[in-house]
Amino acid sequence: MEIDKSITLAEFVGILLGDGSICLKNINSKCHNRLKITLDSNKDKEYTKYVSNLIEMLFEVKPHIKKRNNENTIDIFIFNKEIINFLIKDVGLKLSPKWKRALIQEQFLKDRLDVMVIRGYFDTDGALVTTNNNGIIYPRLEMKVCPSPMQSQFIEILKKYNFKFGAYNIGKGKIRIQLNGKEQLKRWIDLVGFSNKKNINKIKRFI
Repeated sequence: MEIDKSITLAEFVGILLGDGSICLKNINSKCHNRLKITLDSNKDKEYTKYVSNLIEMLFEVKPHIKKRNNENTIDIFIFNKEIINFLIKDVGLKLSPKWKRALIQEQFLKDRLDVMVIRGYFDTDGALVTTNNNGIIYPRLEMKVCPSPMQSQFIEILKKYNFKFGAYNIGKGKIRIQLNGKEQLKRWIDLVGFSNKKNINKIKRFI
């Protein structure tokens, strides 16, 4: 399978590194050939459509979308072994679990594809929060990253684009990458951006 839509694929890689999982039947005996992306059924309604359209654009298949009973959770599925093999063998994504294994392949660390990976990751697994500093509201961008080579890769990407940020240990090998203030938010908008409308709506008060 050949895909020339490198920017779209880079964003999809970030989405999978955030809230995605991949398993193969012949390796994970209890699992079908399956790719799954898990989102919030309340906050990510429009983003679910966005991700679904992204999958159709990349792979020309319509994903299965299922809301979990009694949960605010929605799962997007692909049950296509050819696509899964492509993502593992050609794209270099790891089978689940991502703990200590997740990483961004070299092909996505150049030509500004790295920022698209970060966009996909943040839109699924990041948070734009507000803090009150003596009555003044400031934005803060946060990403929690599991113990894996991906931690240092994210840090190097942010350094590459001259972001000011902190990376803090939060236990069990996890880190929280944090960017504070309007200046860093504006830089993020200019260089990385958002595809998830819940994040776009939040930044309106700051721009």
